[in-house]
Amino acid sequence: MKKIVTFGEVMLRLAPENYLRFVQSDKYEATYGGAEANVAVSLANYGMDVAFVTKLPSHEIGQGAINSLRKFGVDTSKIVRGGERVGIYFCEKGASQRPSKVIYDRAHSSISTAVSEDFDWESILDGVCWFHFTGITPALSDTTAQVCLDALKVAKAKGITVSCDLNFRKKLWTKEKAGKVMSELCSYVDYCIANEEDAKDVFGIEADNTDIYGGKLNREGYISVAKKLTDKFGFKGVAITLRESKSASDNDWSGMLYTEGNAYFSKKYSMHIVDRVGGGDSFGAGLIYSLTNGYDSQSAIEFAVAASCLKHTIEGDYNMVSVAEVKNLAGGDASGRVQR
Repeated sequence: MKKIVTFGEVMLRLAPENYLRFVQSDKYEATYGGAEANVAVSLANYGMDVAFVTKLPSHEIGQGAINSLRKFGVDTSKIVRGGERVGIYFCEKGASQRPSKVIYDRAHSSISTAVSEDFDWESILDGVCWFHFTGITPALSDTTAQVCLDALKVAKAKGITVSCDLNFRKKLWTKEKAGKVMSELCSYVDYCIANEEDAKDVFGIEADNTDIYGGKLNREGYISVAKKLTDKFGFKGVAITLRESKSASDNDWSGMLYTEGNAYFSKKYSMHIVDRVGGGDSFGAGLIYSLTNGYDSQSAIEFAVAASCLKHTIEGDYNMVSVAEVKNLAGGDASGRVQR
């Protein structure tokens, strides 16, 4: 079976129950999540051989994070133990016209203090066919950016396919620094994943005649963005998620895969959102799964978008759906009827 490795941070997620605000809540639900960890869980649920790599402290909270991955079948044997803390993020779910809110408490987490000597990438990437990371990880510290570069150099030397979700986070670094660091890292990337804001924030590349807040998207503009990204970095493919936000509760959702000079658009889904955190990660996982399993470009983008659509209906970061469920939706059954 083809082996996949994802690298990044897994955090403790603390969230008020249901749709309570932070200031209303006197208790928080504790789960785990993080961009690359979310991708790993999705892929494990699809039956793939996937390992997640990070650095976590040796105490019980670090072990809890590992256990949350193990129970879905993710290989955690390459995780480095050390450092002092697990990063935390607080998540307040939005509703209707009130947006969701995330507050980070992740400074000095174990992975942010990781250094090159912590990871033997030659061993970690032995026999691997695909390596995935996001723009969140190099944003954590200069040393994690260097660790990412170390991994990418080994991956490239071994002929491993590399994907990166740009995932710009303004609370972690500036657009200027993101552009500088990600430009170097993306020179090693084969498949770039982005949303309607990332390409603009990181590289200054934007779609014309698009209003992300008014819910108006221009398909030709996104083809132009993907082409410019491809021309700049030589990507094999650029996948862009297309979110049309009507409110925090209701979005239209679709995607585009640009490869070999052609653009493939998925069908559009009208979603009523339960939890949107991890939506982009589930899209990335769906793309990785479909491409490693030989799907053609149209089928690949349909699978990725359907997988992500289903994630929006699931509480927590992890997308807990099967290949059969994704295929069922991608194949046209969006009725939501009870299955008996």
